[in-house]
This record gives sequence, structure tokens and C-alpha cells, in this order.
Amino acid sequence: MAYSIDLSGRVAFITGASGGLGAQFARTLSSAGAAVVLASRRVEKLKDLRARIDGEGGDAHVIELDVTDHASIRSAVAHAETEVGSIDILVNNSGVSTTQRIQDVSGDDFDYMFDTNVKGAFFVAQEVGKRMLARAQGSAPGTFTGGRIVNVASMAGLKVLPKIGVYCMSKAAVIQMTKAMALEWGRFGINVNAICPGYIDTALNHAHWQTESGQKLMQMLPRKRVGQPQDLDALMVMLCSDQSHFINGAVISADDGFGV
Repeated sequence: MAYSIDLSGRVAFITGASGGLGAQFARTLSSAGAAVVLASRRVEKLKDLRARIDGEGGDAHVIELDVTDHASIRSAVAHAETEVGSIDILVNNSGVSTTQRIQDVSGDDFDYMFDTNVKGAFFVAQEVGKRMLARAQGSAPGTFTGGRIVNVASMAGLKVLPKIGVYCMSKAAVIQMTKAMALEWGRFGINVNAICPGYIDTALNHAHWQTESGQKLMQMLPRKRVGQPQDLDALMVMLCSDQSHFINGAVISADDGFGV
């Protein structure tokens, strides 16, 4: 007997959807039946992704969003709910990084990563979470309430790596943020979980894996390979579904064993 997950009738809001994992998550949730709201600063790329999803029979909408701007967050979430409907699923995916040793990190470098990876993720989740809470507290009996929030952290939030120390710190904060939200919001049917991807081959880093340093790094990994964006599909869909109702505050590694 086949097992399937159907997200039909649900609205999923995906930040950082203009490329990489965000774009993959959007296509995956659309394939599972959700209407997807594509949110990012790079609107033209979002429009290309929307056309692709629409061509595959999905329902996609484009919203401009700068997660470092509180007014932009409030406007984007309000616009999404006006255009598409109440947000049932948030994939909190926006993130940035720089590469340098600890002694070379400037104040601007630090703020760049924490403003997006921590403050941005927090206030996006807060804005969506407040609306989920209002639905849960004022809903009619028998209607769907609560929601699913998936924060995209990183295995670097669990395992410190050289030259990306501040990035590791920021993703560790996302993990603690996930647990705090899960603790406070779980009783309202809002499940908040985090996934910690390992090294994933995306358009942004694909060329690196062909270089000598990239190949050297790959040989250090447990199975001497990097993942593909679609390797996270099943985990993402499950965490966004009703079937994950007993999973709350979980921090799930998807790193091919790198953190073991």
C-alpha cells in the first residue's frame, strides 16, 4: 500500500525562495498540493520560478521581502494572506554567510549574518506565528488551526567549522529559537521544528565542488559526497504535514552523517 502526503488547501510561505534550497522547497511543497508564496528580494528570479511552478500545474505567488526590514516583513505577510489566504506553513529559509577567520570578522560582517540569519528569521516567524495564534484562539470548532514552521538551520549550528565561526553561531541561535517557539506555541497546534542540512550542491556552490579544495573537502565527508537539494524533500514535506503533529521542537540533521 502506497503512502502519500497531501498538502492541498494549505498555503506555504517560503523565504529565500529565489534560488538554491528555497526554490527546491517551493517546488516540492507545490508538488504536494500546497499553494506556495515565493518571498525574496530578487523578484525577477521569483517570477521565473513562479512560471516554472505554474507550468507544472502548481499555484505560486510572488512577494517581495527583505527579512532585515521589519516593515517589509509585516507588509509581505499581510500581502500574502490577502492574496492567497491564511498562512498554514512557514519555511524560514533566508540565510547568508561570509568566510573568514574569527580575528578578521568586522562589525559589518557580524551584523550582516545575524541580521538575516537570526533577527530576520525570528521576526518572520514572529509575524506569521502571531497570525497562527490568532486563528487558533478564535477559530470555530472543527476548523483547521495551528500551523507548521520549519526553520532552516545548518549542521554548522551543531558542529563548529573553521572560517565560518559567526555563521555557526547564528545557526546555533536559530536552533535555540526553534526550541523556544516550539515550547511556547506548541499548545496552540503550532509545531516548530528545525532542519540542519549538511553540504548541499546548489547553483551557488556547484563550481566549488569541482576545485581542488572542494574535492579535498568532499573526501573528508563520511561517504565522500555532497547532497542534492531534493535529498531534503521527504523531510520537508513530512514536517509541513498533519502527520508531523507529534513532532515539535525537533532539530533534525540531514547531513549524511557528517555531524556524527
